[in-house]
Amino acid sequence: MARAALNWSTHKLAEAAGVGLNTINRYEKGGDARMSSVEKMRSALEAAGVQFIPENGGGPGVRLRRD
Repeated sequence: MARAALNWSTHKLAEAAGVGLNTINRYEKGGDARMSSVEKMRSALEAAGVQFIPENGGGPGVRLRRD
């Protein structure tokens, strides 16, 4: 959902996060990824304006930060 909000391809996220494209694809399909890779992906998405919303009764989510 975060990638979609930014209109980023998997290639763009991999490049921004400094992780391999296979890591992105595997993680998005529910596979394992190193915690350091997950943190890099999250940091890249947050730097681009994504805010991660904790579960609040309706489940976790994402939104874009207001400027």
